[in-house]
Amino acid sequence: MGKARLLLALSLVVVLLLVETTAPHGQAHAIDCGASCSYRCRKSGRPKTCLRVCNTCCQRCGCVPPGTSGNEDVCPCYANMTTKNGKHKCP
Repeated sequence: MGKARLLLALSLVVVLLLVETTAPHGQAHAIDCGASCSYRCRKSGRPKTCLRVCNTCCQRCGCVPPGTSGNEDVCPCYANMTTKNGKHKCP
């Protein structure tokens, strides 16, 4: 019975380590979409629209590229999201 418990405990540790190390990039830690998007949209000509769309993209992707524009290679999901018309969605 003692060996079975030890084996079960070791199995749980291995599973937890695998889950932690295989988490998708950008999703292992929660991101503050509000703060990230506020910074991203601070120079936008349409700040309310920028914030709304940025927050949608952030929640779906779990990341926002740094800076006020560009740097999209840091967050490919954000960079590749498009509207139904095929246009770039995320600011």
